[in-house]
Amino acid sequence: MRAFVQYNSAGRQGWLDSLSESLRKDLDVFSGDVRDPNGVATAMLSCDVVFHLAALIGIPYSYYSPDSYVDVNVKGTLNVLQAARRLNTERVLVTSTSETYGTAQFVPITEAHMRQGQSPYSATKIAADSLAESFFRSFELPVTIVRPFNTYGPRQSARAIIPTIITQALAGKQEFKLGSLHPTRDLVFVKDTAQGFIKLAESDLAIGREVNIATETEISMQALAELLIEMTGTRAKLVADEQRIRPERSEVERLLGSARLLQELTGWKPTTSLRDGLAETIAWFRKPENLNRYRPDVYHV
Repeated sequence: MRAFVQYNSAGRQGWLDSLSESLRKDLDVFSGDVRDPNGVATAMLSCDVVFHLAALIGIPYSYYSPDSYVDVNVKGTLNVLQAARRLNTERVLVTSTSETYGTAQFVPITEAHMRQGQSPYSATKIAADSLAESFFRSFELPVTIVRPFNTYGPRQSARAIIPTIITQALAGKQEFKLGSLHPTRDLVFVKDTAQGFIKLAESDLAIGREVNIATETEISMQALAELLIEMTGTRAKLVADEQRIRPERSEVERLLGSARLLQELTGWKPTTSLRDGLAETIAWFRKPENLNRYRPDVYHV
């Protein structure tokens, strides 16, 4: 098994550095940059199945640096597809996002829903998905576009709402600074998302398809925040932070996904309830060695 990580002079490998020796001994780590076609092709040598998850994902940061999102999300995906074509890779799973749908025009959102680029981030993911589709249609590349809804769990990026609330709670904050609280999201626990990827990689019926991973339930950010306050045992107040609020027409108001296609193709169903997933996430953050990696006083774009 090979993992592709972004090169840095310190040799840091992100969360892979926290793996036990028993897991690392079977892992071949390749340092490179998804924007470099030569490095991508070299990393993919002898790989039968490629899970392409490399991307810039922060929506607020995409407002400031859209060029970077085109380079990483669009050209990076092109590099993966080109290498897979040259190497005759058996399967490629390209990671999409529910943000490509924008605000729901109908629910539950199926794969037939229109695409709406409501942020530079989502626009680049729409472009990347279209490239993947074109390589399937033009070159018969065995691609599956995997479209997870909002994945959460241990190790989640500090820019997301659940780590933001938990880290502020565990730091003893009396006020939680958050963005808009009225939008709703379909939250999928990371283990269920990972299982969805694995099942799709094993399904020949998924080749050439775009497939949601969703729980078919939704929760508002207000209700989510209140649930996390209850589960962490804090008495904090929720405070709107203007810098965390998206421009009005960029905010995705509602995401509620359909997982029917995934279930038909693979038999997948989510196995972790929201409360159980949040409890496992909170327990992980309570460990000092994990919490110390986050900075609750800093707004991460």
